[in-house]
Amino acid sequence: MKVNAKAILTNPIHCLAFGFGSGLAPKAPGTFGTVMAIPLYLLLAQSSLWIYGLITIVAFVVGVYLCGKTADDLGVHDHPGIVWDEFVGFWITMFAAPAGWLWLLLGFLLFRLFDIWKPWPIKLLDEKVESGFGIMIDDVLAGIYALVLLQLLAYFI
Repeated sequence: MKVNAKAILTNPIHCLAFGFGSGLAPKAPGTFGTVMAIPLYLLLAQSSLWIYGLITIVAFVVGVYLCGKTADDLGVHDHPGIVWDEFVGFWITMFAAPAGWLWLLLGFLLFRLFDIWKPWPIKLLDEKVESGFGIMIDDVLAGIYALVLLQLLAYFI
């Protein structure tokens, strides 16, 4: 479904849900949304783990509203351009990640892998849970899967 870019970018709720416009990318909006989450991650990574975790939790709660409202306004359950869930999923992936571009790249790739692949129960939740919570929860789980794998790699490498 094509959306009006001006209408998305001028509505603060829709603009956030569309990842500051990154979700308007004609191909792979989820990947572009994750890329747009990187600069904000780099700022978050400068804070303590408590602050990082708190901001991520708040971003999830706010995201449930943002994504649900935007989906309702567009009349589509989970429009591909809604990428706030990718922001939160990526931030979860990168929680307590080692510093460095290698870890940033690995986190990015792992998150995208789990977000696209949707192993159990991610796919089930993606299909069965509706509303803003449904839009957010599959990316939260993809982020948790990627977080666990990234931390295991960091421990053993």
